[in-house]
Amino acid sequence: MHTVLTSVRPKVSLVSGHTSAPKISTHHQGIRRRGAMVTRAMAEDDSVVEPTRRGLLQSGMLVAGASLMLPSLPAKANRLVSSDWELVDLPVQPGVVLLDAGFTGTDPNHGFLLGTKQTLLETFDGGKTWEPRSVAAAVEEGFNYRFNSISFNGDEGWIVGKPAILLHTTDGGKNWERIPLSSKLPGTPQIITALDGPGAAEMTTDQGAIYVTSNAALNWTAAVQETVDATLNRVISSGISGASYYEGSFSTIARSNSGDYVAVSSRGNFYMTWTPGQTYWQPHNRPVTRRLQGMGFVGEDKLWATFKGGDLYIGDREKEDSFKQVRIGSRGFGILDVNFVNPDVGYACGGSGSLFKTVDGGKTWKRDKSTDDIAANLYEIKFSQTGNGLILGNDAILLRYTGSA
Repeated sequence: MHTVLTSVRPKVSLVSGHTSAPKISTHHQGIRRRGAMVTRAMAEDDSVVEPTRRGLLQSGMLVAGASLMLPSLPAKANRLVSSDWELVDLPVQPGVVLLDAGFTGTDPNHGFLLGTKQTLLETFDGGKTWEPRSVAAAVEEGFNYRFNSISFNGDEGWIVGKPAILLHTTDGGKNWERIPLSSKLPGTPQIITALDGPGAAEMTTDQGAIYVTSNAALNWTAAVQETVDATLNRVISSGISGASYYEGSFSTIARSNSGDYVAVSSRGNFYMTWTPGQTYWQPHNRPVTRRLQGMGFVGEDKLWATFKGGDLYIGDREKEDSFKQVRIGSRGFGILDVNFVNPDVGYACGGSGSLFKTVDGGKTWKRDKSTDDIAANLYEIKFSQTGNGLILGNDAILLRYTGSA
């Protein structure tokens, strides 16, 4: 794995965008779950391409531009579906799959929502209403980017997407700068995390590469010193079932607030973990024989895992044999994400509008029937440290948390 990736970035002027908006920012939140991004929303073009085609960066010039306001579709009123959630009307065309959301660090009500078809929406009221934005720096003939991940530390924010693209802002999203990515980058960027300090970020790809920058992406240093392929070739004889069938990428990846990772292999037959300071990913056998669909963190010392058929297990992150099934009543629909508002109250979501709630830290779950008429898969649950909550789905479905837990 390459130790350092570099990019050349000439100085350019930024064009002011939505100047009528106040200069406000967001709260830096840890990434609780970004995993299903790899498999849940394959965009129109799944090829991995460098973002230098069609002449955008051929001359070595870096394109920068504002986040521009676009005409909105006719707005409708949000619909309260339960005491905890409301269905938000979005000014986007049906068919968009929502992939991530992030709020700035200085104003918890100012945030952005990402998705397929180059979807970028902005809110100033905690997610009640959204306005479409277009990033001039991402405009490139022949490509329709899927924006995978967004993260803020104060007013400094980052976006990554597919085909490989990296955007950077230092003014709360008024202007976004396009930063070239090296052609040697292993895999496609799936997670971006804004770290403490100016210009600091961590980028993770679907092939398990983790890179860190402290100078606004002028240089990237590898945090993992061995590729996942090399690790598995070395440990195939150590009893990791299915390691020899590894196809080169993860199907889901999740990052804890402390920087630990858990990732599921593309076939769902084993999983891997990584903790800062380790030189390579650690492989683990799946807890049960059914196909592993997703994993994430419960606090800092436990993991949740979902399996084909909608089964949910929770266990100690250090002990593979500690996972125990919890009764959730999924009715056979896959469980795609789990996240907690606090140590006691949490939610799980999945196929065909499935939504479940726990009030005892995940020991017992109850189905929220209010979302049964939502004809969409619910992919990801986001809770910020300041209380904003969103559930993202396909077909432009967005639920906003209205509970008080």
